[in-house]
Amino acid sequence: MNDSQKIFNIRVTPHAKQNKVVENDGVLRVYTTVAPENGRANEAVVKLLSEYFDVPKSSIKILRGLTGRDKIVSID
Repeated sequence: MNDSQKIFNIRVTPHAKQNKVVENDGVLRVYTTVAPENGRANEAVVKLLSEYFDVPKSSIKILRGLTGRDKIVSID
């Protein structure tokens, strides 16, 4: 891990009414309107986080939780 890399615990809520990212007690909650099918929700999460942190999508990696709501994400 390099010095500029940050690790975040996130909780994803698919099928939400709107796309948004909310920080609550050190955990990021990501709400996406996309269904969790065929990795589409993960793609939406990466896109929302890239907009929230103003970084390219390629610098965001899901380290754990590809198939669950709770994820660990690194941002370079």
